Amino acid sequence: MTWMNRQNLTVLTEFILMGITDRPELQAPFFGLFLIIYTVSVVGNLGMIILTKVDSRLQTPMYFFLRHLAFIDLGYSSAVAPKMLANFVADQNTIPYNWCATQLAFFILFIISELFILSAMAYDRYVAICNPLLYTVVMSQRVCWVLVAIPYGYSAFLSLITTIKIFMSSFCGHNVIRHFYCDSLPLLTLLCSSTRDIELIILIFSAFNLISSLLIVLVSYILILMAILRMNSAEGRHKAFSTCGSHLTVVVVLYATLFFMYVQPKSSHSFDTDKIASAFYTLIIPMLNPMIYSLRNKEVKGALHRIWKNLHILPM
Repeated sequence: MTWMNRQNLTVLTEFILMGITDRPELQAPFFGLFLIIYTVSVVGNLGMIILTKVDSRLQTPMYFFLRHLAFIDLGYSSAVAPKMLANFVADQNTIPYNWCATQLAFFILFIISELFILSAMAYDRYVAICNPLLYTVVMSQRVCWVLVAIPYGYSAFLSLITTIKIFMSSFCGHNVIRHFYCDSLPLLTLLCSSTRDIELIILIFSAFNLISSLLIVLVSYILILMAILRMNSAEGRHKAFSTCGSHLTVVVVLYATLFFMYVQPKSSHSFDTDKIASAFYTLIIPMLNPMIYSLRNKEVKGALHRIWKNLHILPM
C-alpha cells in the first residue's frame, strides 16, 4: 500500500518547459527570430523534397539521399519548433506528459537518422568518385533503400528504448524541465529512481552513433581525397571536389555542434550551453542545409531555374 501511495504521488500529467530565456523583454524578439528561421526551414526542406522528386535530372542516388536528409531536417525541427514558438506567447510553458514523451521519441528518431544518412551520402560520394563505372550497379535503387531503411529502423529502436526507459521510471513530482523541449538529459534530473541504466544506454549509444557515423564519413573522404589526388585533369579534380563540397559543409557544421555539446568538460557543462547548441542544431542547421545544397550545387540551381522558367511561360 505504501508503494502504491508513493507511485500515485509521483504521477505527473504535464511538464513546465523553462524555454530559451526567462527574460520577458526577449520573448517577442526571440519569437520573431525563430518564427522566421522555422518558416525558412520548412519552405527550404519541403522545396528540396518536392524538387528532387519532380525534376527528372535529379533522379540519382545523391538526390535520393538528399531528399531523405531534407525530410529528417523537417522532422526534427518540427518536433521542437512549433511548441517552442507557442510557449513564447503562452502564459505558462506547459507540455502534457504524453506530448513530452512523443516529442522526445521523434527528436531522437530524427537526430540519429541524420547522422547515418550523412554517412550513407559520404559512401555514395565515395562510390561515385572512386568507382564511377560501377556507380549505377553498386548504388542501385534497392541498395539506396537499404541504406536509408537501416538508419530509420535502428533510430526508431533506440528512440523507443530511451523514451520507454525514461517514462516508465518514477518522477519525483518536480516537473520543471530546464530546456525549451523535452530532451533526455534534463528529464533524467527529474527522476527519483536510479538513472544509472538509462545514462549508460544514452552514453554508450551516443558514443557509438557519433564515432561510427563519423568514421564512415572520414574513411570515405580519405579514399575520395586519395582518388582525387591521382587524377591528372585539373578540371576532373575540381568537379570531384565540387560534388563533395555541400555534403562536407553540412557534416562539419553538424558534427562540430554535437561535439561541442557532448565532448565539453564536465566542469564547464551546463544546461545554458546545451540550450544554445540545441537551438543551433534543431533550428538553424535544418534551415542552413537546403541553402547549402542550393547555393553550392549547380544541378539544384539548374532545377530551380527550370521550374522558375516554366512558371513564367505558363499561360495566364
